[in-house]
Amino acid sequence: MNLDKAHKRIEKRVKRGFHGYPMISIRYFGPNAELATKVEVAFIEQEEAEPMVESFNSTSDIRKDETVQTTIIKIIDRADAKTVTLNEVVNPLS
Repeated sequence: MNLDKAHKRIEKRVKRGFHGYPMISIRYFGPNAELATKVEVAFIEQEEAEPMVESFNSTSDIRKDETVQTTIIKIIDRADAKTVTLNEVVNPLS
């Protein structure tokens, strides 16, 4: 899957809004606001449940990594996520 198609599929799911659980939450992290080198994909099965988090790291901008973005789509599909949230702000690495 190409990068643009992956971004469009993620955006389409995000725009749908809240439709219940299971839910996938995507957050980006990096050394500054322009460069995201880490992404965390959290799976929340039901309300009040502890999220299961998977993270991916890169030396370049991970938002432009076709493999990682395609993997996020596969996680969403396999989890049969009803809701997908995306925090587009690049959070500082801790």
